[in-house]
Amino acid sequence: MANDKVRKGAETAGDRKGILLETGTNEFEIVEFSIGKVNYGINVAKVREVIQRTPVTAMPQAHPYIDGLFTLRGKAIPLVNLPRCLNVMTNGDDAKNIIVTEINNYDIGFLVENVSRIHRISWKDMEPSPEVGDQSRVVGIVKMPNRIVLLLDFETIIAEINPEINAKLTTVADASEDIRERRKDVHVVVAEDSGMLRDLLVTTLHDAGYRFVRDFGNGKDAWEYMQGLASKEGDISKHIGIIVSDVEMPMMDGHRLLKLVRQNDRLQDVPFVLFSSLINEEMRLKGEELGASAQISKPEIGQLIDLLDKFIFGKK
Repeated sequence: MANDKVRKGAETAGDRKGILLETGTNEFEIVEFSIGKVNYGINVAKVREVIQRTPVTAMPQAHPYIDGLFTLRGKAIPLVNLPRCLNVMTNGDDAKNIIVTEINNYDIGFLVENVSRIHRISWKDMEPSPEVGDQSRVVGIVKMPNRIVLLLDFETIIAEINPEINAKLTTVADASEDIRERRKDVHVVVAEDSGMLRDLLVTTLHDAGYRFVRDFGNGKDAWEYMQGLASKEGDISKHIGIIVSDVEMPMMDGHRLLKLVRQNDRLQDVPFVLFSSLINEEMRLKGEELGASAQISKPEIGQLIDLLDKFIFGKK
């Protein structure tokens, strides 16, 4: 019965996401699940539905995290064994649920033990993961009254499994020397909570000729930095040429950051691009209402570079 309630909650998540779109709160919802003795969470916006464990067909030479393929409504979907991915020793029979997701326009399922419930929380209550070793798969923590819920970096996991993701994050078209010369003086602000994706993005921007890139792991730090630049005299474009932001981040999400930028007299005209795995129809509407200059689904960094040139070099 509990799983039925969670499944129904996930299936109607779109209704609640609509509420969040209308209110414009700095809030989001997570589906909580467990593996072993640890509680984890995933943003509801990434979840298509939660189903009972179903038979899978093994795939030759598949990635070690992949158990095989399962069928959902006529579509074959890869299944990630999340306990194996996280190197958690469990009884194989304990994994009872599959969380079916759509991330970066990629359908994939994650095998977990138990899915418990959905929580609505504020981004400011999600803290960055403390550095206690290799925590590359944890992007944040949420403190509940009697436990801590770890927010996993599902984008990094998918990038490890699907090399096309990394290729799209690191491949850009060659540019003329004139374009590269013009790029080198543009100041770019990047807000992205995934350490791996942030490093890839910054490296790719540097390789494309953007030498001045200031990156942050959450919207709050990015906002405080830009507030300081907004207090300086002169043309603001000399200090901030363009802003590139993820949507879901600890402390402050990309939508809240966008709203604050558009409300600031000095920053309101700075081009602001949302670069996120959550650019679906509802999220795109939210970004448009808040004044996003453009919205691009990860991992299409080639499109991102093209847009940066468009907004900075005359909107051609």
